[in-house]
Amino acid sequence: MTSLEDKLQQLNLAAMSHQIEQTIAEATAKNMSVSAILEWLADMELEARSGHAIDRRFKSSRLQSRPSIDSFQFHHHKSRVQAKNRILRLLDLNFLREGTNLVLIGNPGVGKTFLAKVIGWKACQANQRVLFTTAMDMLNLLSASQVDHSLVRKLKGYTEPALLICDELGYRALDQQTSNLFYQVISTRHSQKKSTVITTNTPFSDWGNILYNTTIATAIADRLVENSEIFLLGGDSLRKPNKSSSSQEE
Repeated sequence: MTSLEDKLQQLNLAAMSHQIEQTIAEATAKNMSVSAILEWLADMELEARSGHAIDRRFKSSRLQSRPSIDSFQFHHHKSRVQAKNRILRLLDLNFLREGTNLVLIGNPGVGKTFLAKVIGWKACQANQRVLFTTAMDMLNLLSASQVDHSLVRKLKGYTEPALLICDELGYRALDQQTSNLFYQVISTRHSQKKSTVITTNTPFSDWGNILYNTTIATAIADRLVENSEIFLLGGDSLRKPNKSSSSQEE
């Protein structure tokens, strides 16, 4: 059996290699056919590879957590209750296949980031390439890349993922340079019909105050809204000192 296990390892069939001895013993006891045993082993290998692929997607996504919609407190505010069916439908990821954008608007602490991460983790589980970043982290990196002439390469890091989650837009006003960089990201993803999730505490009517001027703000908003779902999350902040971090939405 050791020789067979070694050969399976050489063929990069690690899961089959690790399970073959036990599987054959169980299959023999059940009087399974050779084809049934092979199918059983193949299923083990496929399941293991799928798990490894999801782990890689999660690691590269920078989500840092794997939240579940079960922890989303729909009862917290009527805006959540009203949007519950729309939110749950997002988890089938049809919006991703259709290149639809999601804009989550609400005051700090109402669960925008948590919900965005729920969606991001669901996309990772579907083996989709996901990237989570704050708006300022993304734009600071892109600004710095102009100095070492790596902007084109760094831009691809934000335009190529199937799903880009851009968190905390509006917490700081952007200057002309960073507003233009943000426009490049959104415009490219729009032309490629790739989905972007934006979380912001600023309504569209005030985007001219955070995106340098109304011209840039309108250009960005138009591309986001053209094919989008918008969610307004109301209510008080869920960040309460007496709540444990394990149950608190972020």
